[in-house]
Amino acid sequence: ATPAGLVALALVVGAGAGAGAVLFRYLILGFTYAFTGHRDYSAVGHASYVHGIGLWFVVLAPVVGGLLYGPLIHRFAREARGHGVPEVMLAVAERGGRIRPRVALIKSLASALCIGSGGSVGREGPIVQIGSALGSTLGQLTRVPESRLRILVACGAAGGISATFNAPIAGVFFGLELILRDFEAESFGVVVLASFVADIIGRAAFGSQPFLHLPAFELRSPVEYLLYIGLGTLAAIVGIVFIRVLYRSEDIADRLWRGPEWLRPAAGGLLLGLLLLALPQLYGVGYPPLEHAVRGNYGLWLLLALLAGKILATSVTIAIGGSGGVFAPSLFMGAMLGSAYGIGVGHLVPSVSTSVGAYGIVGMGAVFAAAARAPITAVIIIFELTGDYRIILPLMFAVALAAGVSNLLSRDTIYTLKLRRRGIDIMRGQSANLMHLITVGEAMRPVPMALAADAPLEEALERLAAVHGDGLPVVAADGAYAGTLGPRQIEQALRDGAVGASAGDVADDAPPLRADQTLESALHDLVHARSGLPVVAGGGAELLGWLTHTNILHAYKARLDRELDPARRTSPAHAWRAGGALARLRGYRIVDLGFAAPEPPVGIALADVAWPPGSTVIGLKRGDRSIEPSGDERIREGDCLTVLVPRAAAADLVDTITEATDPAFPRAR
Repeated sequence: ATPAGLVALALVVGAGAGAGAVLFRYLILGFTYAFTGHRDYSAVGHASYVHGIGLWFVVLAPVVGGLLYGPLIHRFAREARGHGVPEVMLAVAERGGRIRPRVALIKSLASALCIGSGGSVGREGPIVQIGSALGSTLGQLTRVPESRLRILVACGAAGGISATFNAPIAGVFFGLELILRDFEAESFGVVVLASFVADIIGRAAFGSQPFLHLPAFELRSPVEYLLYIGLGTLAAIVGIVFIRVLYRSEDIADRLWRGPEWLRPAAGGLLLGLLLLALPQLYGVGYPPLEHAVRGNYGLWLLLALLAGKILATSVTIAIGGSGGVFAPSLFMGAMLGSAYGIGVGHLVPSVSTSVGAYGIVGMGAVFAAAARAPITAVIIIFELTGDYRIILPLMFAVALAAGVSNLLSRDTIYTLKLRRRGIDIMRGQSANLMHLITVGEAMRPVPMALAADAPLEEALERLAAVHGDGLPVVAADGAYAGTLGPRQIEQALRDGAVGASAGDVADDAPPLRADQTLESALHDLVHARSGLPVVAGGGAELLGWLTHTNILHAYKARLDRELDPARRTSPAHAWRAGGALARLRGYRIVDLGFAAPEPPVGIALADVAWPPGSTVIGLKRGDRSIEPSGDERIREGDCLTVLVPRAAAADLVDTITEATDPAFPRAR
């Protein structure tokens, strides 16, 4: 795709994401009205009688909703379960931006049903996954390269946020900071265009006013900045608590549930319904209660109850297999925390403290920044929601503090922890690589006898022929490294007529390698060198060893051999692994897979899984133990596998494993 073609695709993706956001919001409104008789039941503020069922309808609604979206997700798109942002992050980092086209449709229906039937989750995570799926689908249809396919995925995510919040700048930074993790000029430009187009469509459908009507911000005294230290710190704690409760709830649900996976949302819906019966303000997304909180309409104890209740209700919704985002819940929690904090400081220092709403607004951004570790997006989105520049300084202060404290308390965000629990460290990069683990010192061989810098070319030719090497080090009279000399340099010197030249005259002055370098960086230097390269100690000139491309291949093979059990390499049980290690060094990627759900391929022997031809399982981690991945070892829930996969198949490997859960999945023979 040319730059002009990428711009055109970004505009189309932005339009699609904007239209998808509009359609998705109408789906939520429709399902909410069908279940409750209200456009937004959380605005009612108390349990009311609906459909002649009485108060208990709010308990039954999540059960009925679960019976509808549970089988839908289970049958057609398992990745539509839960909050969708981690799946998009994974697609960008590990799959080249590839997302299955059906995800957009299934995520729309499942999330709208979940929210409409009482699921206490947000609509932003789903629309991010919907917009990203549209961008990925268009990119795959037009066969753009992976680098630009990832950009189109980010365009879809930005467009979804832009149209949903009526916040085009926040959409841009969400796509770049969280999804693409890239602020290059090309990426920035096209993501801005996509966000712009999506926002135009969103405004055409819902108007130009912000979807939240927040009170004006007021700062009475510079001393008040000190009060935001406490708010930022508390926001970090709430963000961490939210993350831990969310994933601990998933663990408990996984441990307790033994029935069919498609029935899990309906069964768990009973617990969610009881929570909604006690606090109906938690029904659905919950923006009306959020507005009431920042306007000072709630008392301290109700605010604290809603804060704790939202953490629990959102965690239960996700744990039982619901579909929805965690963006809006974190804003809800922040509003409750900030408003409660504002009431508290208002009683303690009434002469300094400003309105409750000011702390509620800042708390929204601070809790989101603590949970998602995305401070830029947090600041921008709150600023766009308020349109009040006076909020910037206390907002930046509290957000930066919340993100920093959160980073000290936890290495993972609410998005990355979901992937790391499946054995995928998204912050590590696109794929694991043994070349990052092996050092030059492990791969180098002894230094061949060096050539003196004043040695004639005839002697150099004889020495090179005798050692059958691709180069020799050249040293000065004092023994210091002076360069490398290989057949190419000698050939060039002879062509230039420099017959009487010495080895030092024609030697290549390529910089030597260090023993502590990784093979990844050494390979880069070797590509630019015309021969092997010497290895020196630290920054000195003392020669320690010699490294060539062949040495790197042998070191890689040796490390792979240590990962594999030599005793099984010649046994019949090992026949399911393909080829020799040396033949697998090029054109392959190492991919980590985690299996968190109690469903196939969980329970299937490694040898019976239809791995792509030429694949090798090189690691199996079960809890804190590393287990030899033999062919008859069965995959268990919670296992993490490390698989060496042909590069062409790596991007679709997770989809292959997902499809393996289908009864028609072809077993390897």
